[in-house]
Amino acid sequence: MLAVDVGGSHVKALVEGETTPKRIESGPRMTAKQMAAAVVELAAGWTWDRVSVGIPAPVHGGRVVVDPVNLGKGWIGFDYTSAFGVPTRIVNDAAMQALGSYEGGTMLFLGLGTGLGSALVSGGTVQPMELAHLPYRKGTFEDYVDAEALERLGKKRWRKQVAEVVAALSAAVEPDYVVLGGGNAKALHELPPGTRLGDNRNAFVGGFRLWDPAAPARILG
Repeated sequence: MLAVDVGGSHVKALVEGETTPKRIESGPRMTAKQMAAAVVELAAGWTWDRVSVGIPAPVHGGRVVVDPVNLGKGWIGFDYTSAFGVPTRIVNDAAMQALGSYEGGTMLFLGLGTGLGSALVSGGTVQPMELAHLPYRKGTFEDYVDAEALERLGKKRWRKQVAEVVAALSAAVEPDYVVLGGGNAKALHELPPGTRLGDNRNAFVGGFRLWDPAAPARILG
């Protein structure tokens, strides 16, 4: 299996059995066609017969329904299976990392990266969520904890905002625990109460679990 984690700044790939992911830069102009071609080139030398792709956008029924906010166009309706040449499953990126991070109970996953990813895992299912764009204070939840907020506020104030956002979302969802993943989670000095620090490699674990009938949960949508 080949697992692909698409983000607003990088695309990372790992084939099952290897330990070191490969990555390339993405950015606001990257299209789905460019991503697939780049991954095939990036993964040269590896062999795979199935692909899992986590994309930072709403995904319903294995199809991207809205182009990612932080990437280019052309993600909706793109034939990913033809592009990779093998059976391919498309899921929301936060849901894929949530599946790889799950250790039982009810878990809220929050991905602190270019934007804010979110997913809830409970009762054997992973529910992708779009909490990032819900109204919060003078903007949205994402406005206070995304990469731009980190740069604008500085680490100290950003950490405070993260703690407050985690508290607000936890009060609404009431999970047993919260996993904080994404590239910027490492910028946290102390973890908010009730949280665990995720590992970005769990995105690949989630990608592999997508094809595993014994996986601890299934992704909805």
